[in-house]
Amino acid sequence: MSSLNLDDFTDLIERPDGGVRRDAEARRERQIVPPGSLGRLDDLGEWLAAAQSAVPVRPIEHPRVVLFAGDHGVAELGVSARPVGSADQLVRAVLEGASPAAILARRLGVPVRVVDMALDCEPDGLPGEVVRRRVRRGSGRIDVEDALTLEEAEAAFRSGVAVADEEADSGTDLVVLGDISVGGTTAAAVLVAALCGTDASVVTGRGGRAIDDLAWMRKCAAVRDALRRARPVLGDQLQLLATVGGADLAAMTGFLLQSAVRKMPVILDGVVSAACALVGQRVAFRAPDWWLAGQNSGEPAQAKALDRMALEPLLDHGVTVGEGAGALLALPLVQAAAALAADLPEAAPSPETKPANEDSEADENADEDEAVDE
Repeated sequence: MSSLNLDDFTDLIERPDGGVRRDAEARRERQIVPPGSLGRLDDLGEWLAAAQSAVPVRPIEHPRVVLFAGDHGVAELGVSARPVGSADQLVRAVLEGASPAAILARRLGVPVRVVDMALDCEPDGLPGEVVRRRVRRGSGRIDVEDALTLEEAEAAFRSGVAVADEEADSGTDLVVLGDISVGGTTAAAVLVAALCGTDASVVTGRGGRAIDDLAWMRKCAAVRDALRRARPVLGDQLQLLATVGGADLAAMTGFLLQSAVRKMPVILDGVVSAACALVGQRVAFRAPDWWLAGQNSGEPAQAKALDRMALEPLLDHGVTVGEGAGALLALPLVQAAAALAADLPEAAPSPETKPANEDSEADENADEDEAVDE
């Protein structure tokens, strides 16, 4: 029996400030560029103002990439184009600055934090800061066994909460959230199918490194079998993560919910972060108001999850590499929205337009003049 009460998040999470958003909308109407002419940037600027409770909106000055890492036992079935238990190689590429996400982050000047939750490797080969929150070595094969024990799921969830608190306390004002995993998209597809009530074939995609048709059929069968195990525990989100999720997914869910508690905006990357967000929505229905969908990766489970949460991707470039790379591409768009909302000057009052009180005063003076003439 878990001591963690997820219902607390429903009470702790508030929506972004609606009054501040209305103030931001009113300010936008006074600026020199007509409202609506900046398209999605207008909405983003107003959303940021509400999230920050600030008009004008403050610039995004301290963004951070946070990546949760883990290996998934279901990869043994050949559902991924990557070797089983090889997520540590992807982590090393990020740490060495050789991955797409690391290159983009370096170009944008954004620090990257990697959190190992369940890599299938010896911890000695990675920095202590990366491995210190590891819950276990790899997650269970979800088609035939639980990914985690309930105690491990709780520990992973609490680690995600702690990481969110650390980021908020350090001054991070926006997080780009991603994953580094092998087999993670399979677990994500199961979560989305279970929560949306759909069949395996509807949510099964090709993964970060595209698989062939035979591998897709194996993946679809694995999702189908895991889905049978997921349905009986749909009422308990922590048990659901333990049954068909994984330590990295449980941590990401905790991170997302606590970020909403701390009023720290998050840009979601691909299908894994979207699946965790969907679990988070089931826990606290107001939580998605604090998240942005960075991009459309083309994974069907991601599209299903985002549609359920009413989140529209900022970009549609089909980036499937993971590691937050697609969401990083959306970060400059969010920063641009903040800059425009804050720095566009307000239009000067039109000289032809007189305040209402001036018109009434003029009428009164005219009446007085007429009375004198008479």
